[in-house]
Amino acid sequence: MHAAPLVGSVPVMSAVAAGSGPLGRVDVWADDAALDAAERRLDEWESSLAERAERAKTLSATMRGLTGTAHNADRTVDVTVDSTGLLIDLRLDEHIRQQPAAHTARQILETTTAARADLLRKVSNATTQSLGDDASAQAIIDSYRSRLLADQGSDDALR
Repeated sequence: MHAAPLVGSVPVMSAVAAGSGPLGRVDVWADDAALDAAERRLDEWESSLAERAERAKTLSATMRGLTGTAHNADRTVDVTVDSTGLLIDLRLDEHIRQQPAAHTARQILETTTAARADLLRKVSNATTQSLGDDASAQAIIDSYRSRLLADQGSDDALR
């Protein structure tokens, strides 16, 4: 006698092995316990997917509201970026007028990069809290990192 092959822990029987039931119906499940176990696993899987979808929806809403902020060492430049890393607020102290424009421009760029790094920290925290440390969470963080910090080290960022 051969044992039925398993899919997961559920026995799978061919129509020939299972035999025919009343009215010519083929009984695929070996017993009600196997059917109940399969139904429970499907219900758990469906519930897990629904929970994950809800967490992803909540994370998306949270991410849209995130901003990053930074200021330079002497606090003459304050920068805020939105959830995509775009500059939404720039505040310059009056003392900034006493320095060359090129220095001010460099400070603005450096402070904007720092604000994007702050945003990335917030994105990483929110993603990890919502999704844990799984591969999809890391993919989201990596995607933000590549977009937010893409110009670090390029010649344009240093000009």
